[in-house]
Amino acid sequence: MQPVERTEVEGIDYGWVMQMTFVVTILVGAPVVALLSTVVTLDTWGARAAFAIRVGAPIWFATAVSLAVYAKRTEAGDVREPADEE
Repeated sequence: MQPVERTEVEGIDYGWVMQMTFVVTILVGAPVVALLSTVVTLDTWGARAAFAIRVGAPIWFATAVSLAVYAKRTEAGDVREPADEE
């Protein structure tokens, strides 16, 4: 069996940023969109989808930028494992 290849990430770990953006946006953004939708009349499915995109996109963008800044300042997602000795 071939060993799994590992890479050393220098700078921001964009994979971590993307994964955390997805998780945080689902956990925080979806309830925010749902709450905001209660104060707007959305008669059709098209109107509902357009509303979700109009409100969700800025939430996703703000989350991604915030997590990228966080990762840059704290080296978040930078998992260092000891090298395997063979």
